[in-house]
Amino acid sequence: MSKATTYIILLVLFGALFSCTVSKPLEADLVITNANIVDVQEGKVLPNKTIIIKDGTIQEIIGTDTKATYKTASTIDAAGKYVIPGLWDNHVHLRGGPALEEENKNLLPLYIANGITTVRDAGGDLYPSIRAWRKQIEAGNIAGPHIISAGPKLDGPNPTWEGSIEVPTVAEVPAALDSLQKLDVDFVKIYDSTISGDVFLAIVKEAEKRGMQVSGHMPFTIKLGDAIDLGLDATEHLYYAFKAGSAKEDSITQAIVASQATAKPIGFYDALHMLYDTYDPQVAARTFNLMAEKNTAVVPTLYISSVLNNLKYEDHSQDAYLPYIGEGIIKTYERRISSAKRQPEASVQFMRDLNAKFHTMVPPMQKAGVTILAGSDAGAYNSYVYPGQSLHKELEMLVEAGLTPAQALRTATINGARFLNRAQNYGTVEAGKAADLVLLDKNPLEAISNTQRIQTVIFGGKVYTHQDLQQLLEQVKRK
Repeated sequence: MSKATTYIILLVLFGALFSCTVSKPLEADLVITNANIVDVQEGKVLPNKTIIIKDGTIQEIIGTDTKATYKTASTIDAAGKYVIPGLWDNHVHLRGGPALEEENKNLLPLYIANGITTVRDAGGDLYPSIRAWRKQIEAGNIAGPHIISAGPKLDGPNPTWEGSIEVPTVAEVPAALDSLQKLDVDFVKIYDSTISGDVFLAIVKEAEKRGMQVSGHMPFTIKLGDAIDLGLDATEHLYYAFKAGSAKEDSITQAIVASQATAKPIGFYDALHMLYDTYDPQVAARTFNLMAEKNTAVVPTLYISSVLNNLKYEDHSQDAYLPYIGEGIIKTYERRISSAKRQPEASVQFMRDLNAKFHTMVPPMQKAGVTILAGSDAGAYNSYVYPGQSLHKELEMLVEAGLTPAQALRTATINGARFLNRAQNYGTVEAGKAADLVLLDKNPLEAISNTQRIQTVIFGGKVYTHQDLQQLLEQVKRK
């Protein structure tokens, strides 16, 4: 056999092998065709893609320039639709004790109905139930999102929230963290109703030592920069970054500490007035740079502030989402409503002005590289901040504050996945990641309100059509 003949035979065999490789059909449970994928990281749309899904995972994403065949049990034609990763609400509360256990469970479908496939439960008193719900959700037995939970909060003696673990002294910090580790919580949440500054810092330091993620509210007797230096992973709400932006943070902190031993200690709201008058954007910028450098994230929760600041005047009795909330949870709203109605006009206006100031903090945080996490603070006691819907309102407020739609979308997708060390499986639409997907009728990069134009949700291997999502709502609606 000549060399030329051998060469031709090899070419034919190679061509046959290559042909078999290309034509071998891909096995799939679901294929989404003609999809416009929203690349949340780059802030652009990848048009005309085919998404191959098997066992709840994206196996491959194919463009029009790739020839491939596949076998699938189901196909969705996503022509004209926009595919985004499932949304993350990075601050919710599942709480209220055994009496409200079932009503909290009924809130879970509201998240799926709103395209939210992961929630970060920032502490409460229903952790045993949450663990049970997680198993049921992952098994596909109930509709609800992935739940990442702090379990019980850590606070000082006689804490505000029931179910909190009391940590009166620094010496008791290790035992408190031992308790959380035995419960196998996902992160540590500190609350500031009665906790002392030294205990707060000791918790942060010990949690860092143990490799436990820690976030929370911070007593005004200490400085945010000190907590960041010890390893604080996130600060909830903007009060504490606002305090760190005061040109007189040191003297105000000292005054607050000195007042604790007097008959009239400086309270939280009195301190806010002092801080408001001394807030300096240049000082704040240094704090934001430190947060970015140390990877300390922030959950702004702008929307809940707007709702609560207007409780005195707004009538929520006809809210479209109110019928989806259990009567027991609605009853918990009364505490904040009663307090709001007693507020003097000047106090209400101050809190509105403060929230407006909080809005101005968001763009420089983004510019500095701070990880911003969208969170609604939805849950019992937080009046009329409805699970599911309120995250979309938070995204709208982040855009009103100055973020682009793409930046806002990242706060509810890739940012949460990265912060919680789950970016390998979640946060973007890519091969190898979980097929937690939302199909929208409109492009969210053009208007962030388009995240509410939900046509289909894919989660846990299930496809929820628009009709299915409406049925989820109907199932939990009060009759």
